[in-house]
Amino acid sequence: MTTAPPPLPAGTEKTVRVRAMFDAIAPRYDRVNRLISLGLDNHWRHRTVRALALAPGSLVLDLACGTGALGEIAQRAGYRVVGADMSAGMLAVRAGPFPAALADAAALPFTTGSFDGVLCAYALRNFTDLEASLAEAARVVRPGGRVALLEVATPPHRLLRAGHTVWFQHVVPAIGAALSDSGAYRYLPDSVAYLPGERELREMLRRSGFAVVGRHLLQGGLSQVLTATRAGAPPAP
Repeated sequence: MTTAPPPLPAGTEKTVRVRAMFDAIAPRYDRVNRLISLGLDNHWRHRTVRALALAPGSLVLDLACGTGALGEIAQRAGYRVVGADMSAGMLAVRAGPFPAALADAAALPFTTGSFDGVLCAYALRNFTDLEASLAEAARVVRPGGRVALLEVATPPHRLLRAGHTVWFQHVVPAIGAALSDSGAYRYLPDSVAYLPGERELREMLRRSGFAVVGRHLLQGGLSQVLTATRAGAPPAP
Protein backbone atom coordinates (compact mmCIF):
# COMPACT_ATOMS: atom_id res chain seq x y z
CA MET A 1 0.00 0.00 0.00
CA THR A 2 1.42 3.38 -1.05
CA THR A 3 1.71 5.98 1.68
CA ALA A 4 0.44 9.43 0.70
CA PRO A 5 3.02 12.21 1.01
CA PRO A 6 2.51 14.63 3.89
CA PRO A 7 0.56 17.78 3.00
CA LEU A 8 2.58 20.82 2.03
CA PRO A 9 2.79 23.49 4.75
CA ALA A 10 0.68 26.63 4.56
CA GLY A 11 0.47 29.97 6.34
CA THR A 12 2.95 30.71 9.10
CA GLU A 13 4.20 27.11 9.06
CA LYS A 14 5.22 27.50 5.41
CA THR A 15 7.06 30.76 6.12
CA VAL A 16 9.01 29.21 9.01
CA ARG A 17 9.88 26.03 7.14
CA VAL A 18 10.87 27.72 3.89
CA ARG A 19 13.06 30.25 5.71
CA ALA A 20 14.79 27.48 7.69
CA MET A 21 15.25 25.40 4.53
CA PHE A 22 16.98 28.21 2.62
CA ASP A 23 19.11 29.11 5.62
CA ALA A 24 20.31 25.48 5.68
CA ILE A 25 21.05 25.07 1.96
CA ALA A 26 22.54 28.52 1.36
CA PRO A 27 26.26 27.53 1.38
CA ARG A 28 25.84 25.05 -1.50
CA TYR A 29 22.79 26.55 -3.19
CA ASP A 30 24.48 27.86 -6.34
CA ARG A 31 26.58 24.74 -6.85
CA VAL A 32 23.57 22.42 -6.60
CA ASN A 33 21.54 24.69 -8.91
CA ARG A 34 24.22 24.36 -11.59
CA LEU A 35 24.01 20.58 -11.37
CA ILE A 36 20.25 20.09 -11.24
CA SER A 37 19.71 22.51 -14.15
CA LEU A 38 22.60 21.01 -16.17
CA GLY A 39 24.16 24.47 -16.18
CA LEU A 40 21.14 26.15 -17.78
CA ASP A 41 20.03 28.20 -14.78
CA ASN A 42 22.56 30.97 -15.42
CA HIS A 43 21.48 31.22 -19.06
CA TRP A 44 17.85 31.50 -17.95
CA ARG A 45 18.74 34.29 -15.54
CA HIS A 46 20.39 36.22 -18.39
CA ARG A 47 17.22 35.74 -20.45
CA THR A 48 15.14 37.08 -17.57
CA VAL A 49 17.27 40.22 -17.22
CA ARG A 50 17.00 40.85 -20.96
CA ALA A 51 13.22 40.39 -20.76
CA LEU A 52 12.98 43.23 -18.23
CA ALA A 53 13.80 45.59 -21.13
CA LEU A 54 14.47 48.76 -19.13
CA ALA A 55 16.92 51.54 -19.86
CA PRO A 56 20.46 51.26 -18.46
CA GLY A 57 20.70 52.90 -15.05
CA SER A 58 17.17 51.86 -14.06
CA LEU A 59 16.71 50.95 -10.39
CA VAL A 60 15.68 47.32 -10.06
CA LEU A 61 14.60 45.20 -7.10
CA ASP A 62 15.90 41.62 -7.06
CA LEU A 63 13.02 40.07 -5.11
CA ALA A 64 13.95 36.92 -3.14
CA CYS A 65 17.50 37.66 -4.24
CA GLY A 66 19.06 34.72 -2.40
CA THR A 67 22.78 34.53 -3.15
CA GLY A 68 22.53 37.47 -5.55
CA ALA A 69 23.09 35.56 -8.81
CA LEU A 70 20.26 37.27 -10.69
CA GLY A 71 21.01 40.74 -9.31
CA GLU A 72 24.67 40.42 -10.23
CA ILE A 73 23.71 39.69 -13.85
CA ALA A 74 21.38 42.70 -13.77
CA GLN A 75 24.22 44.90 -12.50
CA ARG A 76 26.46 43.76 -15.34
CA ALA A 77 23.64 44.65 -17.73
CA GLY A 78 23.78 48.26 -16.47
CA TYR A 79 21.01 48.29 -13.87
CA ARG A 80 21.25 49.65 -10.34
CA VAL A 81 20.15 46.82 -8.04
CA VAL A 82 18.71 46.43 -4.55
CA GLY A 83 17.89 42.99 -3.16
CA ALA A 84 15.39 41.61 -0.66
CA ASP A 85 15.15 38.12 0.82
CA MET A 86 13.59 36.60 3.93
CA SER A 87 16.47 34.16 4.50
CA ALA A 88 19.34 35.56 6.55
CA GLY A 89 21.39 32.52 5.59
CA MET A 90 21.09 33.29 1.88
CA LEU A 91 21.95 36.94 2.40
CA ALA A 92 24.99 35.95 4.46
CA VAL A 93 26.54 34.08 1.51
CA ARG A 94 25.42 36.63 -1.08
CA ALA A 95 28.16 37.43 -3.55
CA GLY A 96 26.32 40.14 -5.47
CA PRO A 97 27.88 43.60 -4.81
CA PHE A 98 24.60 45.42 -4.13
CA PRO A 99 22.65 46.32 -0.97
CA ALA A 100 19.94 43.93 0.23
CA ALA A 101 17.27 43.95 2.94
CA LEU A 102 16.04 41.08 5.09
CA ALA A 103 12.33 41.19 4.26
CA ASP A 104 9.26 39.15 3.42
CA ALA A 105 8.00 39.61 -0.14
CA ALA A 106 4.51 40.38 1.18
CA ALA A 107 5.74 43.28 3.34
CA LEU A 108 8.57 45.08 1.57
CA PRO A 109 10.35 47.96 3.37
CA PHE A 110 10.42 50.23 0.31
CA THR A 111 8.40 53.30 -0.59
CA THR A 112 5.65 53.15 -3.19
CA GLY A 113 6.85 53.56 -6.78
CA SER A 114 10.52 53.57 -5.79
CA PHE A 115 11.72 51.04 -8.41
CA ASP A 116 11.71 51.01 -12.19
CA GLY A 117 11.45 47.23 -12.24
CA VAL A 118 11.44 43.97 -10.31
CA LEU A 119 13.29 40.75 -11.07
CA CYS A 120 12.55 37.46 -9.34
CA ALA A 121 13.91 33.94 -9.93
CA TYR A 122 12.37 30.66 -8.77
CA ALA A 123 10.59 32.12 -5.75
CA LEU A 124 6.89 32.47 -6.60
CA ARG A 125 6.03 29.02 -5.28
CA ASN A 126 7.94 29.71 -2.06
CA PHE A 127 5.98 32.83 -1.14
CA THR A 128 3.48 32.16 1.63
CA ASP A 129 0.96 34.57 0.11
CA LEU A 130 1.66 34.84 -3.61
CA GLU A 131 -1.10 37.34 -4.36
CA ALA A 132 0.03 39.67 -1.56
CA SER A 133 3.63 39.36 -2.75
CA LEU A 134 2.67 40.29 -6.32
CA ALA A 135 0.64 43.22 -4.98
CA GLU A 136 3.73 44.42 -3.05
CA ALA A 137 5.83 44.11 -6.20
CA ALA A 138 3.25 46.26 -7.99
CA ARG A 139 3.26 48.79 -5.15
CA VAL A 140 7.01 49.38 -5.22
CA VAL A 141 7.20 49.65 -9.04
CA ARG A 142 6.45 53.00 -10.63
CA PRO A 143 3.66 53.24 -13.23
CA GLY A 144 5.09 52.12 -16.55
CA GLY A 145 7.77 50.03 -14.79
CA ARG A 146 8.36 46.34 -15.52
CA VAL A 147 8.64 42.95 -13.84
CA ALA A 148 10.31 39.78 -15.14
CA LEU A 149 9.65 36.60 -13.16
CA LEU A 150 11.58 33.37 -13.79
CA GLU A 151 9.93 30.15 -12.63
CA VAL A 152 9.75 26.44 -13.28
CA ALA A 153 7.29 25.18 -15.89
CA THR A 154 5.91 21.94 -17.31
CA PRO A 155 7.02 21.16 -20.88
CA PRO A 156 4.03 20.88 -23.23
CA HIS A 157 5.70 18.21 -25.42
CA ARG A 158 4.85 14.74 -24.12
CA LEU A 159 8.32 13.16 -24.37
CA LEU A 160 10.11 16.17 -22.90
CA ARG A 161 7.52 16.33 -20.13
CA ALA A 162 8.09 12.66 -19.28
CA GLY A 163 11.86 13.11 -19.09
CA HIS A 164 11.45 16.28 -17.05
CA THR A 165 9.20 14.45 -14.58
CA VAL A 166 11.76 11.69 -14.03
CA TRP A 167 14.57 14.22 -13.59
CA PHE A 168 12.66 16.55 -11.29
CA GLN A 169 10.96 13.88 -9.17
CA HIS A 170 13.85 11.41 -8.80
CA VAL A 171 17.24 12.74 -9.95
CA VAL A 172 17.01 16.19 -8.36
CA PRO A 173 16.21 14.83 -4.86
CA ALA A 174 19.10 12.35 -5.18
CA ILE A 175 21.59 15.09 -6.13
CA GLY A 176 20.28 17.31 -3.33
CA ALA A 177 20.60 14.51 -0.78
CA ALA A 178 24.18 13.78 -1.86
CA LEU A 179 25.42 17.37 -1.89
CA SER A 180 23.16 19.39 0.38
CA ASP A 181 19.93 18.72 2.32
CA SER A 182 17.72 15.79 1.36
CA GLY A 183 14.54 17.30 2.80
CA ALA A 184 14.98 20.56 0.91
CA TYR A 185 15.41 18.84 -2.43
CA ARG A 186 12.47 16.54 -1.81
CA TYR A 187 10.45 19.70 -1.18
CA LEU A 188 11.60 21.29 -4.44
CA PRO A 189 9.58 19.10 -6.87
CA ASP A 190 6.64 18.96 -4.45
CA SER A 191 6.54 22.77 -4.21
CA VAL A 192 5.41 23.03 -7.83
CA ALA A 193 1.94 22.28 -6.45
CA TYR A 194 1.95 25.80 -4.97
CA LEU A 195 2.40 27.39 -8.40
CA PRO A 196 -0.81 28.44 -10.17
CA GLY A 197 -1.32 27.63 -13.84
CA GLU A 198 -0.59 30.12 -16.61
CA ARG A 199 -4.09 31.60 -16.77
CA GLU A 200 -4.33 32.12 -13.01
CA LEU A 201 -0.83 33.65 -12.82
CA ARG A 202 -1.75 36.11 -15.55
CA GLU A 203 -4.92 37.05 -13.71
CA MET A 204 -3.09 37.46 -10.41
CA LEU A 205 -0.64 39.85 -12.05
CA ARG A 206 -3.49 41.84 -13.57
CA ARG A 207 -5.37 42.02 -10.27
CA SER A 208 -2.17 43.22 -8.61
CA GLY A 209 -1.94 46.20 -10.97
CA PHE A 210 0.03 44.94 -13.96
CA ALA A 211 -0.96 45.00 -17.61
CA VAL A 212 0.44 43.60 -20.87
CA VAL A 213 1.30 40.27 -19.24
CA GLY A 214 3.52 38.04 -21.39
CA ARG A 215 4.95 34.54 -21.00
CA HIS A 216 7.87 32.85 -22.72
CA LEU A 217 8.87 29.19 -22.33
CA LEU A 218 12.59 28.41 -22.06
CA GLN A 219 14.21 25.24 -23.39
CA GLY A 220 10.91 23.76 -24.48
CA GLY A 221 9.16 24.56 -21.21
CA LEU A 222 11.73 23.57 -18.59
CA SER A 223 11.32 27.09 -17.22
CA GLN A 224 9.22 30.15 -18.00
CA VAL A 225 9.61 33.92 -17.88
CA LEU A 226 6.56 36.03 -17.08
CA THR A 227 6.78 39.72 -17.93
CA ALA A 228 4.36 42.54 -17.15
CA THR A 229 4.15 46.33 -17.17
CA ARG A 230 2.85 48.31 -14.21
CA ALA A 231 -0.45 49.88 -15.13
CA GLY A 232 -0.67 53.66 -15.29
CA ALA A 233 1.27 56.33 -17.09
CA PRO A 234 4.99 56.67 -16.35
CA PRO A 235 6.03 59.86 -14.54
CA ALA A 236 6.90 62.85 -16.67
CA PRO A 237 10.66 63.30 -17.34
